[in-house]
Amino acid sequence: MDEHPSIDVPGDDADLVTSMPPSEYEPVEEWVLSSTEDLSALRAGLMGTLERHGAKSTGRLSSTPDKLVLIASELATNALRHGLPPTIVRLARHHERFLLEVADHNTSTEPVYAGRRIPGAGGVGLHMARQLSLDVGWYRTDDVKTVWATFTA
Repeated sequence: MDEHPSIDVPGDDADLVTSMPPSEYEPVEEWVLSSTEDLSALRAGLMGTLERHGAKSTGRLSSTPDKLVLIASELATNALRHGLPPTIVRLARHHERFLLEVADHNTSTEPVYAGRRIPGAGGVGLHMARQLSLDVGWYRTDDVKTVWATFTA
């Protein structure tokens, strides 16, 4: 009997698309994080910025601000734990869409979906991003690895 049975990966947990985000987005705000202690300031700052741009929180995952703040927090936590500092979180906008980008400086690794990990080992941020955003992808340059997601404004 196989000691390491294969883990079935659901269809919605397939490999993450490797691509640059759409280019038409204009920068709105940027946060630089050096530790997980910076996460609450990120969440508060991001919520305030989204509300200034007309996106109101409902306190439920049915609203864009709540989805976006949750995903930003999850992806930033992943970057802080598995990447190299600093972690950079950017928010951009184009008409009725927001673009969230989370970058770290560990270019030697690739993002991994939870379905590829041992159950209970964490790492559900990308899976949540895929479920709650319009589109998700990632790319690598010489200096940074960036995961991005788009949301309806």
